[in-house]
Amino acid sequence: MHPDQSHTPTRPQSEQVASLCLDVDRMLDEFTRLPMRATFRFGADRPSVVTVEFATERGRALVRRIGRELLHGGLTAMSGCGEVRMWPTLPRERPSSWLLLEAPDVEALFEVPTARLAAWLAATYRIVPAEVEPVPLDWDGFLMGLLDGPEAGAG
Repeated sequence: MHPDQSHTPTRPQSEQVASLCLDVDRMLDEFTRLPMRATFRFGADRPSVVTVEFATERGRALVRRIGRELLHGGLTAMSGCGEVRMWPTLPRERPSSWLLLEAPDVEALFEVPTARLAAWLAATYRIVPAEVEPVPLDWDGFLMGLLDGPEAGAG
């Protein structure tokens, strides 16, 4: 290595995690399930976000961007708030979690098998550990600073 070159390690662009395709069930009511395919995609350029596409044999696919941390937390405990929440189902032979997506025009509850999802998420954390994800912006502090203005500190 030339003395002028940086010793900072770089992540090879080829280091990626393949998409994960899972068979999930959308709960239409307490007893009716609609089998669907969910495809989870991860990109090292936006490590805190997982893109999930829910597709049926007929109809439009539903695409959502979900926090990787929310998915990881929902494997073992209640995770998320607001429009996206995930939590484990009651223990049974096939470990799974409930994934609830809410929006003003739609609400969808999915049962997601967790074994393969947990292994896939672990692979994403090997590529980009949680510690090196960008720190989320403090929106509350940012907005308060805008609303208070520069004279707020002069008292």
